[in-house]
Amino acid sequence: MRRDYLDSHTHTLASGHAYNTLNEMLAAAAQKGLSLLGVTDHGSGMKGTTPLYYFENSLTIDREQIRHRFGVELLFGVELNIMDLEGTVDMKPSMLEKMDVTVASMHIPCMPKGTKEEITRAYRKVMENPLVNIIGHPDDGRFPVDYQELVRGARDCGVLLEINDHSLDGTGNRQNAVENDTEMLRWCMKYQVPVVLDSDAHTDTKVGCHEHAWALVKKLEFPEELIVNTNLEKFKSYVNCYRLGRRSG
Repeated sequence: MRRDYLDSHTHTLASGHAYNTLNEMLAAAAQKGLSLLGVTDHGSGMKGTTPLYYFENSLTIDREQIRHRFGVELLFGVELNIMDLEGTVDMKPSMLEKMDVTVASMHIPCMPKGTKEEITRAYRKVMENPLVNIIGHPDDGRFPVDYQELVRGARDCGVLLEINDHSLDGTGNRQNAVENDTEMLRWCMKYQVPVVLDSDAHTDTKVGCHEHAWALVKKLEFPEELIVNTNLEKFKSYVNCYRLGRRSG
């Protein structure tokens, strides 16, 4: 039976439109039996969200004390906003290097519209940034993508593609997520490219909620060995704090 060890994309009060503290999110992760929680508040390029100095101060967080208290490993990171068709993200490399994990996503308030070719090229440029670990919710039909090229790019650049449960649960504004994730997963199977299932939780009640994502991968008979949630060591091989040697397994 599969075990879901992690949730690498969640938000706290700092994001400005989420509703729980860091400790509340960690407590929820512990209650769900998770081994690892990624807290990835929005980059400061999104209006009304996390200020830059919130990330600058992140080294004051005692990860070992958190692990001892909650029994959960914290990855403190950022959900980067992709800002333009050139693949610019809203955090400088010097700060990105300090983030344990980085998710890069397209959001309507930040990203201009583009053709399928332009959006696909922008994603490729983002994935070529060695400090980007995960492409968040590339399922939103408002940003049309050539999924074959996206998957090839993830393979070439060593980046994880996300199956975002919030996109699939029908409560948000993203469009055609089921159809788009289905196409992406089929290309992932063809090219043997791994994915990560994430909640994108903005409340503690959603931490570790991957039910819609699991249902989709099961329906498609997607190979479990390509789902990094079931293999902590495989997941860690993709994220900054381990790839840059700041943390050991």
